[in-house]
Amino acid sequence: MIHARLRQFVALAVGAVLAACLSFAAPASASTFTPAAADTQVQTPLVVNARWGGHATYDRIVIDLQGYAPTVTVTPVAQLRYDGSGKPVPLAGKYFLEIRLNPAAAHDDAGQSVYHGPKLQKIYLSKLKGLAMTGDYEGYVTFGAAFDTLPYYRAYSLQSPERFIVDIAH
Repeated sequence: MIHARLRQFVALAVGAVLAACLSFAAPASASTFTPAAADTQVQTPLVVNARWGGHATYDRIVIDLQGYAPTVTVTPVAQLRYDGSGKPVPLAGKYFLEIRLNPAAAHDDAGQSVYHGPKLQKIYLSKLKGLAMTGDYEGYVTFGAAFDTLPYYRAYSLQSPERFIVDIAH
């Protein structure tokens, strides 16, 4: 009886560890994150900054917000383009992710920019090679990230303060 329970516990523990590892190693396909708090707020969240960092096993992109976390879609794309104009974004890379927040704005009601992060930045991390703000248009704020190799990522939001995170595994 004790051996059967021990085997069951070990099987559940191994399954949990495998699930955690696979979430980081999932292929780079489109993913959408919709926080529950988005339904209870009415004011459009503001995108105020974007930053990045390199860690031992992953690179991280952080998008800082004021207000609640909006719905965010992370999608692999063949090429990054600026919203509205459709012009190509001059970031070097072979693989790209588009990070789209909606509803969101990087400007206040008077039309003044509240975004204080980089508009176009070359980056020299293990995986992440560039980041650009590609749009603040009709309720959407869009970023593009560039990579030399296929990005395997995990996307989620954190609160207090509100921010959206994309971790890219090495």
